[in-house]
Amino acid sequence: MRTIILASNNEHKIIEFNEIFKDCKILSLKDIGFFDDIEENGLTFLDNAKIKAEATKKYTTKHNILGDIIADDSGLCVNSLNGEPGVYSARYAGGHGNFEECRRKLIENMKGKKDRTAYFTTVLYEIKNDGTILTADGKTFGEILEKETGKTDFCYDCIFYSNELNKSFGEATLQEKNSVSHRSRAIKNLLEKEQK
Repeated sequence: MRTIILASNNEHKIIEFNEIFKDCKILSLKDIGFFDDIEENGLTFLDNAKIKAEATKKYTTKHNILGDIIADDSGLCVNSLNGEPGVYSARYAGGHGNFEECRRKLIENMKGKKDRTAYFTTVLYEIKNDGTILTADGKTFGEILEKETGKTDFCYDCIFYSNELNKSFGEATLQEKNSVSHRSRAIKNLLEKEQK
């Protein structure tokens, strides 16, 4: 069975990878005993994904842990805000991961904006056991809502209206979201590259 080491401890990401890589063993950073903070100081999503993948590879090499490493960096890009929050999506309001504050700041910054179009993007960076490097990305398009709609437990989902689902990601089931999500599309694009 193929082992994939996901350079993350994000439960939502792990679930999404498990949904698509059904015949693989998915290990998180916690599963391999990696507890160091990885400083994501890149200027692009690809930069950050590469930083995470290389830090994980360094750890697995040192500890003789075998597996293909996949790192991702994702974010929300709003067209009328010149791509904000972008690579700063998780720390848009300051500290890392306080999405309630991030959503509040984004809704405030969108006041008076006629163009509310936005997209989620994911960039994947894979380092295979044999050293081969592959990258892939995926996007999903929609608009920023004026107020939270649906579940508020994950990122910007409750203020992102999906053009394809005709509802917010916060109102969508996991299966619905995965069918159009930026991450699932990036994973599928990566799989296509792996099979070439």
